[in-house]
This record gives sequence, structure tokens and C-alpha cells, in this order.
Amino acid sequence: MKHYESLGYLVSHLNIELQKALDERLKRYELDIKLWPVLFALWQEEGITQTELSKRCDVANYTMTRLLDQLQVQGLVTRHQEADNRRAFQIFLTDSGKALEQDLVREAERVNELFLANVTSEESVDFIRLLNKVNRLKADDTQ
Repeated sequence: MKHYESLGYLVSHLNIELQKALDERLKRYELDIKLWPVLFALWQEEGITQTELSKRCDVANYTMTRLLDQLQVQGLVTRHQEADNRRAFQIFLTDSGKALEQDLVREAERVNELFLANVTSEESVDFIRLLNKVNRLKADDTQ
């Protein structure tokens, strides 16, 4: 099999290049790519526990602790201890964290546009649909 025929190689290569491009843009905001999934998840739903956030971002809980420490130092998130479970924390965005959403989502959209520039809008929609279909199958198979 040639590398250009390997799904794993192609997806991995694309992922690396997408992350590099987005990381470059995030640095303008004094952020890095590791923080992107956390912020993105919190923009979708804040007030979730650190454990749930770890699952959604597909990172270990101790890794999430470090990421949240960094975001908290930057004034982008706060942790609130749950009343009935002193070991559980709910994570909330600060006003500064919320204010970044529009700009950072736009940066991500620009990266997507850059990488999809050589395909038609119909091909782009099909590509995203197919990636979601493949990812759903993988997720369904592991349960």
C-alpha cells in the first residue's frame, strides 16, 4: 500500500497540518492548540464536570487538570466545587473566555477554508459528512 492510499496516514497527516495551522493562529491570542478542544467544548456547554470535560476532549483527567490550570491562570475559566461532591468541580468560562469564542471560531473557520480551498463546496460537505460517518462507525463499534 502506498502512503497516499492509507486512511491512517492521510488522516494523521491532515490532522498534523490542521493543528499546526490553527496553533499558529491561536498563538496570536497567547493560546496553544492543546487548549482548543477544552475551550471549544465549554463554548458548547459550560458547567460540566472536569471528568465529563476530559471525556469530551478525549484526554486523561490529570491532563485536563493541567489544561484547566493553564486556562485558569490566563483568566479564561473558573472551577466551582460541587456542593454534594467535594472532589468534583464544574467548569465555567469567565467573561474573557466567552469573549474569545467569536474570534477563535472564526480563526478555525479560516483554517478549514484554507484546507478545503481545492475542493468544491459540495465536495467539502461530502467530505465532512463522510468523516462524521466513519467516526460514528468507530464510536459505535467500541460500545
